[in-house]
Amino acid sequence: MQAEIYTKSNCSYCVRAKALLDQKGIGYDENIITDSVAESDLKPNQRYVTRETLLEKAPNARTVPQIWLDGSYVGGYTELAAFFGNK
Repeated sequence: MQAEIYTKSNCSYCVRAKALLDQKGIGYDENIITDSVAESDLKPNQRYVTRETLLEKAPNARTVPQIWLDGSYVGGYTELAAFFGNK
């Protein structure tokens, strides 16, 4: 299983979602929503994107994280936790 996650810095739910994916052993590609880009700060599985990039993929997205598992939309952290049966 592979995940794609859209995040922002200083987002506690984004941190929780990535920790849950790590706990479950699921690799993920992280799309960090930002206005400033410093490519040298990125890990191999990360890239910077604009908010518009997220809205092209999920037009109704209003919060982060936004998560897809194997290409299927899951939702945010709460939906991810429910998917795995976590409270």
